Amino acid sequence: MMELDKNYYIKEIENLKDFVTVAYIIIDDIYQKVTPPHIANRCNINNSVMSDSEIITICIVGELLTIDSDKAWLGFCKKNMRDLFPKFCDRTRFNRTRRNLHAVIEEIRKELSNLTGYARQPYRIVDSIPIPVCKFGRAKFHKTFRGFGATYGKCPSKKEIYLGYKLHMLATLDGFITDFAITPANVDDRAGVWDLIDSYRRIETSASQLTQ
Repeated sequence: MMELDKNYYIKEIENLKDFVTVAYIIIDDIYQKVTPPHIANRCNINNSVMSDSEIITICIVGELLTIDSDKAWLGFCKKNMRDLFPKFCDRTRFNRTRRNLHAVIEEIRKELSNLTGYARQPYRIVDSIPIPVCKFGRAKFHKTFRGFGATYGKCPSKKEIYLGYKLHMLATLDGFITDFAITPANVDDRAGVWDLIDSYRRIETSASQLTQ
């Protein structure tokens, strides 16, 4: 994973800029293709400091680099990529716009998956991982996510109960994730991926799913 507190050589940053530039061109083309008019032409979009494509590019590149701190990644971009993104909005507006564009970003991810060729592979592996929202000891006091579908669930591999959600995913035999869904933690693994597997001929599952 990229360490954002590290001092990078100019060459490394320039290589990253080249990658970001190519990513932006591809993502912007896909954005024009998949974005509904009511989103692309929404009110006051011409007054936005950053375009949707710029925000989506920064988000997706950060994910590809497996950076788990949005704040650190956005700070890195502000410091080192001013020539690519001359104007940056504040982090609150950036995150709000990203959340509002979640459906568009998902469609762009699907298109990018098609470009890699992985999506055309016929076989998928089904698996799931827990997404706890807090430590179990604090679960009964935790209120933030209770109105957003968080429930108690079991994690067989860790033999523990947790409060939160569950990520269900389909991956190629090479480990490339092509489809995913997030459900409350108490949803059965088989129920969670049912809508994801319709187009596939054969599914290999983990042992935990075979025994549920």
